[in-house]
Amino acid sequence: MGKKGSIYISVFLILALLLTACSKNNEPANGGKNENNGTKTENAENPADDGKPATWIADRKIKGLVFMGTDDYTEDMNVEIKQKIKDMTGIELELEIMKADHSIDGLIAGIASGDLPDFITFYLNNSGRPEMSVILKAAREGMFTDLTPLIKETKVFSKYLQDDYLPLDTKYGVMFRPEFNGSSYFIHMNVNREGGATTRKYVGGPFIRKDIADTLKVDPRTIKTSEQLYELAKKIKDGGFKDTNGNAVYPIGPSYWGGKEVGALYPDLSWGASDQRIKPDKDGKWLHEAQTEFAMKRIEFVQKLLKEKLIHPEFFTIDESRATEAALNGTSAIIGDMHNYQEFNNDMHYLPIGPLDNADSPYQMQVDFKSGYSGWAIPSTTKNPEEIVKFADFLASREGKLLWQYGIEGRDYTLDEKGNPKVKQEVLDLKASDPNAAKKLGFAGVGNSFGELLGGTDIDRMADFGEMEFGESVHPEVLAGANGLIEYFDWDGKRKDAKINDGYPPLSFLGEFDRGTELKTALDNYNDSLTRAYYTKNLDEAKKVMDSALKQLQAAGLDDYMKLLEQKNADEKTRVKY
Repeated sequence: MGKKGSIYISVFLILALLLTACSKNNEPANGGKNENNGTKTENAENPADDGKPATWIADRKIKGLVFMGTDDYTEDMNVEIKQKIKDMTGIELELEIMKADHSIDGLIAGIASGDLPDFITFYLNNSGRPEMSVILKAAREGMFTDLTPLIKETKVFSKYLQDDYLPLDTKYGVMFRPEFNGSSYFIHMNVNREGGATTRKYVGGPFIRKDIADTLKVDPRTIKTSEQLYELAKKIKDGGFKDTNGNAVYPIGPSYWGGKEVGALYPDLSWGASDQRIKPDKDGKWLHEAQTEFAMKRIEFVQKLLKEKLIHPEFFTIDESRATEAALNGTSAIIGDMHNYQEFNNDMHYLPIGPLDNADSPYQMQVDFKSGYSGWAIPSTTKNPEEIVKFADFLASREGKLLWQYGIEGRDYTLDEKGNPKVKQEVLDLKASDPNAAKKLGFAGVGNSFGELLGGTDIDRMADFGEMEFGESVHPEVLAGANGLIEYFDWDGKRKDAKINDGYPPLSFLGEFDRGTELKTALDNYNDSLTRAYYTKNLDEAKKVMDSALKQLQAAGLDDYMKLLEQKNADEKTRVKY
């Protein structure tokens, strides 16, 4: 090797050493064990130059007003969790739940007062939910901060700006509405990281007591029509079955969560989803249920059940506590609606029925490409709104989720070699023996979902924590019942043939319909009229009630709204799902 070659080798080695040094300086402090959707997780224990953790935001208090029910959320926070958040971010979080008979009434009153804290949260399953018109009006009146420039530099919420990340309704119906010209005033939450992904294998609908099904020699999965359900209810009544207190059972009891309409009980007698009641017919003409024969068919069926005492007399109106008690005591031979994750059914003593077929097609599982559940906004009066957005981004990160979903390392869980949390047995034992005491530990796994309000989005639990359910990876027996019912239902088999939907619910466009307020009132009246019609003396009286409801719908512009849906569905950006 000549002198010139030695020089080249020396230069190469120096460059290689420099590149290696630069690479090490850019590595995450935790060695990159966990990734949060392509972004390496920062280590809160790794101090920045000023001695504060890398997750530090600001030394301030942030107050949030929650326009959602106390059944779903609590304003109480565990002291240690609260301090951990303070240590990591500098933020002292304070929550208040607006008390109201209906959450939307609280939202209307709260916004009307104009006295709002640093952020507000609210229900928002989709742009067709009633809350949308309330917050939309407030945004148009300049009450909220434009969030688009604030989320650009975030790690999680900046994904909302990517072309294919958000579902259609969230993108164009909720957040980036054309009328706002790129601005956005609400963040839609609970969006899955991957389109069409499953975050939980729900088996829902009516469930029957296994001992009763066994005695009657009925396989609940063979029940496919409302008429078969009726015949099953008659056999239950004739069988003289008792609950745990020795009282006679109701063949068909209410939903586990209280009185309400349950579409899954008779989908072959319904038109569209039970919260929409709109879909096109076989010729592509959009129709509301009031314009079909299905409402009267269902009324006739329910009246038959009531007359023959085959259904709980307060099926549509009973309060939640009594309905739940009926389920726990076995008073409901068939629970009108529940799902497979109910802890009281971990021994699978209730089994799912059906699923029943639709009015015009066999059952097919429906899966949303992605969907939302709630939302939040920052009032225009909030100082330094970028700090609220940064705090939300922290809660939506893997570090944030680990804290509000699993609690505190060492106290509530340990980490395995992959960096995934392993829930402590004593936490699961406390949750099973005393749920209220467990909830005071203050994180979502034990029932306190405060972090979900701002951080529950970009969801992929398997990628983030190595399990789909809290504690499942180390204690699978906790979900033995839920998983057994998933297998019994053949959930995976049905998922293979599922229809994946991305679009707007039919009622999403009420806000832009010129008679939207009147039509919304008429739609609410239609739903109330249905319940009244179920309890009329006969079908003639029921028909008068429903004819009156239809007239109000037509006067409010129902036909024109159906034409609007036809136009919207023809546009790729505003497809309607049903």
